Amino acid sequence: MLNTRERQAAIEETPGILIPGETVWRVETARRATVLIDAGPYFAVLRKAMLAARQTIYIVGWDVDSRTPLVGPEGTVDDDLPLELGPFIAELVHRRPQLSVKILLWDYSVFFANEREFMPAVALRWRMPKQVDLCLDDSVPLGSSHHQKIVIIDEALAFSGGLDLTIRRWDTPDHLKDNPHRVDPDGKPYPPFHDVQLMVDGPIADAMTALVRRRWLHAAGEVLPSTPACESPWPAGIVADFQNVPVGIARTEPNVNDEKLVREVADLFRAMAATAERYIYLESQYVTCLEFAEVLAETLRQRPALEAVIVCPHSYQGFFERSAMSGGRRRFMKILQDAGVAGRVSVLAPQTRPEEGERDNIKIHAKVMIVDDRYLRIGSANLCARSMATDSECDLIIDASGDDEAARGIARIRYRLLAEHCGTTVAKVAETISKTRSLIQAINRLCAENCKLRLVEDPSEEELAASEAVEAMADPKHPLDPFYYLPNSITPKRGFRWGQATSIAGFLLLVGLLAAVWAFTPLAELANPALLERNLRGLSGPWEAVAVVAIFIIGGLVAFPLVVLIACTAAVFGGWPGLLYATSGAMLSALATYFIGRWLGKRALRRFVGPRLNRINRTLARQGILTVTTLRLMPVAPFTIVNLVAGALRVRPLDYVLGTLLGMSPGLLLMSGFGGQMRSMIQNPSLGGAAILIGVLGASFALSILLQKLMTRLGSKVD
Repeated sequence: MLNTRERQAAIEETPGILIPGETVWRVETARRATVLIDAGPYFAVLRKAMLAARQTIYIVGWDVDSRTPLVGPEGTVDDDLPLELGPFIAELVHRRPQLSVKILLWDYSVFFANEREFMPAVALRWRMPKQVDLCLDDSVPLGSSHHQKIVIIDEALAFSGGLDLTIRRWDTPDHLKDNPHRVDPDGKPYPPFHDVQLMVDGPIADAMTALVRRRWLHAAGEVLPSTPACESPWPAGIVADFQNVPVGIARTEPNVNDEKLVREVADLFRAMAATAERYIYLESQYVTCLEFAEVLAETLRQRPALEAVIVCPHSYQGFFERSAMSGGRRRFMKILQDAGVAGRVSVLAPQTRPEEGERDNIKIHAKVMIVDDRYLRIGSANLCARSMATDSECDLIIDASGDDEAARGIARIRYRLLAEHCGTTVAKVAETISKTRSLIQAINRLCAENCKLRLVEDPSEEELAASEAVEAMADPKHPLDPFYYLPNSITPKRGFRWGQATSIAGFLLLVGLLAAVWAFTPLAELANPALLERNLRGLSGPWEAVAVVAIFIIGGLVAFPLVVLIACTAAVFGGWPGLLYATSGAMLSALATYFIGRWLGKRALRRFVGPRLNRINRTLARQGILTVTTLRLMPVAPFTIVNLVAGALRVRPLDYVLGTLLGMSPGLLLMSGFGGQMRSMIQNPSLGGAAILIGVLGASFALSILLQKLMTRLGSKVD
């Protein structure tokens, strides 16, 4: 791996900036490539390509929603299959039994639950024919997400960019203020939406297939079956914007599971900015990457003729996003202002046409960068901190070096994007830029006629101050996973960072603050453990225990978080009685779901759980008490899923019971202590009690880490 100085020297000495292993993963040729601007055109082309599929369809996404209308700009289709994605795929594989569909979906954070389809496994696996397979990918650290948006047809045609196959994305390039087809599944209209996707075939599609295969293996624990080579299902009538051009693949992959951090996306952003001579054109949902701002400022200082145009949203929705991303954008611009180059950078936001009445802001979700007429980059990575090292990303970059036709193609894409945002024609944009020899002056002249673009809003001083408190969570430079910050003695692959380790202390403090809110406000009445205890004990005698155990069993059947049940039990009944009840309930719940798994068997469970079953299978392959104990201490799946799989694999009941009891004991003790302390805190609130509560939770982190490390070493000795 090159250091920073060696990497910069390599970029300067190389005719191009696409350096495999540094700024890109691989460079391959695209036989054809075309840019699809906005979801309406993209969905129309994708639908045609999927209709032509004969062997495989791979879908990788931050989000995939079965209710997505897979329709073109007219909002209708010209075939006899259903409009919505889920029913469309189901009917397609019904008609074509040899077709296999693999869907890899980020097992998303609870913070995005209200934006997602409820229980996607039901819509995308259980209700689908057996040829459709869904894997929920949870193989990224806490605070990270899988952000790539990829579709591959027959391993010969690839789509990649900023568009997920999900709801509230569809729109047309004219971005009308009111479009009857731009509604969500509930019939509610949503604002205009802009995004970009790139379609490629040839050797670059093979490379994209390799990327998806690697992701599937990592998430599902299985190798996708090889398929015979076949002709590209390039849709008829789609003219390629580029032919036989080199295309690089740049990735971000957070370092997890002993794999090194991949920062090709960040390195490529810097290299592109450093080599710009005349024009930089950017579209990004977020503009907060200060590292890029510094490179851009230095390049602008060195090249007085260089201009940069950044198209992004005018403002952001919600306090959390607005505070973090608007504040970060202001700090980005301050770097340019301090460098004295801000006058040659225009940050603009598009709106609907003025003749349509009161204008709406158009949501910019695209991730595009064009440098001169030489490089065109389209992908999933925003110009923000989290896209550089926290989330998984995939960008494609076309290199037109020495290819005049490709260079003209890149210029045409820039004209098309500006024509859309300025509300004019491609010819008019090209003519105005030719006359002014300036992107900024051309945009000002074009928008003077209809005012479709305007400068973005700066946040207020109050919002800017507040943003510092939430920016580390919303736009982190590294994952928020506590394991990321462990010292070398525990995880040798990473060093200890005291400043970043404060995120753990902040999390513990947050828990204490929440406890204080419940203790010192009227909400305490809702969580009065004595009241809850009286209600349960009103059942009298053994029925009280039966009720608690029943709650645990029902919770296990619906995969309710076990740690929450344990803590709540201790909070209601106190430490030791709560521990007894929680242990009984957890063990009986584990046995109930274990025997359900035995009854279902591996084949039925594979359909229910999905490909992640393979990861648990590998862990339980040896069986035995130590294996079950290790799996409980280092869970690779939720409690209920592990129970079902153990039953389906027919782990010996005695090994299962003893291993489960041993593996759950630390968690039972710690969470019971936490719940008991929470009870005391609510009944007798004090600062000392809050400190003890935080201490108990901190101890649980430390003990969990040490036990997991110990079990890993024991397991390696057994091997």
